[in-house]
Formats: sequence, C-alpha cells, structure tokens
Amino acid sequence: MTTSKLMPTAVVLFALGVVAIVAMFVAGSGGLPPWVFAAGWLLAPVGLAVGVLSVVRDSKRRR
Repeated sequence: MTTSKLMPTAVVLFALGVVAIVAMFVAGSGGLPPWVFAAGWLLAPVGLAVGVLSVVRDSKRRR
C-alpha cells in the first residue's frame, strides 16, 4: 500500500491546527497573538480537506 505525498502534508497541517486550537483553550482569549487564532481555525479544516482529497485521489487511481 502506497500513500500519496499529500497525506503527510495533510497530517502535519491538521496537527498544527489542533495544537493551535488547544493552545487557544489553554491560554484563553487574551494571551495569544491573532495569528494563532487564524492558524487554529484555518489549518485544521484545510488539513482535513487535503487528507480527504488525498484518499479520494488514491482510491480513484487504484481502479
């Protein structure tokens, strides 16, 4: 079984987004710079979307 090169990228993006979201909950609303909030709410969904795209592409390639 081979994975595409998109899947590791998706995992990293999603993990960074989750770390940023956890940091937001731990630090509260006033303790972090605005880019952490943007990263948290953008990286996790983008990582998930890239992962789904990668899986769909791999499944279509095997047929």
